[in-house]
Amino acid sequence: MTRKRVEVAAGVLLRADGRYLLGQRGPDTVYAGYWEFPGGKVEAGESPAQALCRELDEELGIRVRHLRPWLRREHLYEHAQVRLHFFEVSAWEGELADHVHSALRWVAPEEPACEPMLPANGPILKALRLPRTMGITRAAAVGVARQLAELDVALAAGLRLVQVREHALAAAERSAFAAEVVHRARRFGAIVLINGDIELARAVRADGVHLPAPHLARLAVRPELPWVGAACHTRSELERAAELGLDYAVFGPVRETPTHPGTPGIGIDAFTRAIAGLSLPVFALGGVGPEDMERVRDAGAHGIAAIRAAWRRPA
Repeated sequence: MTRKRVEVAAGVLLRADGRYLLGQRGPDTVYAGYWEFPGGKVEAGESPAQALCRELDEELGIRVRHLRPWLRREHLYEHAQVRLHFFEVSAWEGELADHVHSALRWVAPEEPACEPMLPANGPILKALRLPRTMGITRAAAVGVARQLAELDVALAAGLRLVQVREHALAAAERSAFAAEVVHRARRFGAIVLINGDIELARAVRADGVHLPAPHLARLAVRPELPWVGAACHTRSELERAAELGLDYAVFGPVRETPTHPGTPGIGIDAFTRAIAGLSLPVFALGGVGPEDMERVRDAGAHGIAAIRAAWRRPA
């Protein structure tokens, strides 16, 4: 059976406290009672962004002031093949008014999902649990004691995603360091990923693994860990990460960095083009820091990944 193709724009309305808005579909609709992100069909002559602004006005009575492209996913329902364009909506005018949904609910990312959810939204809920800043360790360069001290400061300041990237450490020291990072991160509920070593990730009970690009190329199926991501340098690598169902990708370098002197960055515009329309969150990497967060998110990034900037002491 040939299913019609439907383009849909969906808005992830985000409050300052990190909560996002869900609506429960009304009784006279397809999938009545299911929870969804507000939005609707893209009409002829509209862009997805224009459609979302119109739909949020009609459904919620608000006027969008600021939205960002985020993810695009496809889902095959019984009645249609739906392509969903998800946008983050961070600013709007007007008071929320429930015009079409049975109920509205603000949900914290760490809370259990509203049930039942529309099937296409499951991966979106997990992506919303992914912190916006990834700190990448450099213990081999600065010393284990200094890196652990920097980690403690960063965790206390709010860092909740850490990648242990320590191939230059001897195996025993690397294992001990990774275990200590996991131990310290657990007190804050932070996610810890081990770079390139699935067995070590399991041994120290890390939350997942970060795959270098060569590992991604050899991968046939997604590793069975809660969080799996990859370093990518080309559009084809990004698409491969999405095809394998990974939770995120890191892409860059956006700018030249001390880690790879002489390698020019691709720039924000090229970064934006490379990640457009992907189904998984992408972190910007390479010469970016907290001061770049808003700009790279406006370009479609989920957030930033940093080796040096993540460990700066708060001002």
